[in-house]
Amino acid sequence: MKAAVFKGAGLPLAVENRPDPAPGQRQLVVAVDYCGICGTDLHSTREGPAMLPCDSVLGHEFVGKVVELGQNLVSDWRKGDRVCALPFISCGGCEACLAGRPFECLELGCIGIDQPGGFAEYVTTSEFNTLKLPDELAMVDAALIEPLAEGLHAVRVGGMQAGQRVLVIGAGPIGLAVALWARFLGARDVVVSEPAADRRALALSMGATAVVGAGESLGEQFADATGGPPDILFECVGAPGLIQQCIEIAPRRGMVVPVGVCEQPDSFLPFPALIKELRMQFAIAYNRADYEMVIAMLAQGRIDASPMVTGIVSLDEMPSAFEALRTPSDQCKVLTRLQ
Repeated sequence: MKAAVFKGAGLPLAVENRPDPAPGQRQLVVAVDYCGICGTDLHSTREGPAMLPCDSVLGHEFVGKVVELGQNLVSDWRKGDRVCALPFISCGGCEACLAGRPFECLELGCIGIDQPGGFAEYVTTSEFNTLKLPDELAMVDAALIEPLAEGLHAVRVGGMQAGQRVLVIGAGPIGLAVALWARFLGARDVVVSEPAADRRALALSMGATAVVGAGESLGEQFADATGGPPDILFECVGAPGLIQQCIEIAPRRGMVVPVGVCEQPDSFLPFPALIKELRMQFAIAYNRADYEMVIAMLAQGRIDASPMVTGIVSLDEMPSAFEALRTPSDQCKVLTRLQ
């Protein structure tokens, strides 16, 4: 099979021939239709503590069709089944796995990190974490399930209530997903802070009721747009200083939800948060229930995340598209088409 392979920090991915994968016990081999390029993939291919070993195959936002069946399968899987998967290899039998939370499994492995991922024609998945897709759901739309599930999970664990005012910092794919779900689940106001004009426009097409710029006046901009302070703040960038900014903007007993991945040391002054009795809830990944809700809402046409897709490239074109995403541009979610 062909795969885009990481060759080292500072080098572009290389499209190479790799052996086709074989399914292990209770595993499936999936022919990948689409795989999205994620910020985590970019983080994992540059110098730093999160950098992956040379010759890794990344990609965890994939959808496709089952082409090979492993042994001792529990569910009724068939070749040709259209599927997506939580990108985890887990034991399937512990309390966390049985509850649909494979990210908490003590034997956790991640597709695209610990084993080859979806930047390839074929990928191996665990049957425990693979879900069938409804026939009415187009594959290109299903390719957005993973980032949409991450946004939904953040809104859920943050405890957002209908009627609340919401501030989302950052209009990347995850910030846009958070905005979409916050509005869908009944937020009174969803204000997205984003310095880039094209991404502000994108946020308005995906649920934001207002968009504002960034900077020290963010709290004032939010109040001007909504008439009051945000009840819940989602930090979806992961840059140092933003948690402190959220603390300063939040009202008494507000909620701050850090979602963005910050790879650098960050510090904030706890005293203002203490005085305000703020709550802080970090959010990462998703569970099976998040995936199931995203699939259902997409299939029923109740949400539309298609504006998020700003580019679709072939596997041969993917290395250059991947490198281009390291520099800020008007791109949001770029998909690789493999079949």
